[in-house]
Amino acid sequence: MVKSYKGVQMEQPKTHELPAVTVADYMSTKLITFHPETAMDEVVKSLLKNRISGAPVVNDDGELVGVISEGDCMKEVVRGKYNNMPSLSGKVKDHMSTKVVSIAPEMNIFDAAKQFLDMRIRRFPVVSYGKLLGQISQKDIMRAVYNLKSTTW
Repeated sequence: MVKSYKGVQMEQPKTHELPAVTVADYMSTKLITFHPETAMDEVVKSLLKNRISGAPVVNDDGELVGVISEGDCMKEVVRGKYNNMPSLSGKVKDHMSTKVVSIAPEMNIFDAAKQFLDMRIRRFPVVSYGKLLGQISQKDIMRAVYNLKSTTW
């Protein structure tokens, strides 16, 4: 007769593979955007009214072509100081940043969090095939992590 020396075996709980939480799950989709031909004074008015620090710039096809920020507006104000007339003349296309780092909607939120830390950016446009789908911020990432249960880590 063969005896087992293993003793009583406890059944291991089955692990369930949880779906990845993606940027698309937590990104903002109702965005204020500007067109490259929008006047700068209109941008400032909209930023102040909506209490935001910047917004994506999209062309007629919905493609992301840049980002306009408070900093871009401030540069124009400083330029106007030298003429003794702070001015917000010009169009968005003349002042926007065109080197925009975007992320894909299918990116995992933990990878996005690392990208936030590595690049020291407060928000990323979410783009697929050149089209702006939304925007994700550091606050959105924190909300996603807060909503996760500790068992999903």
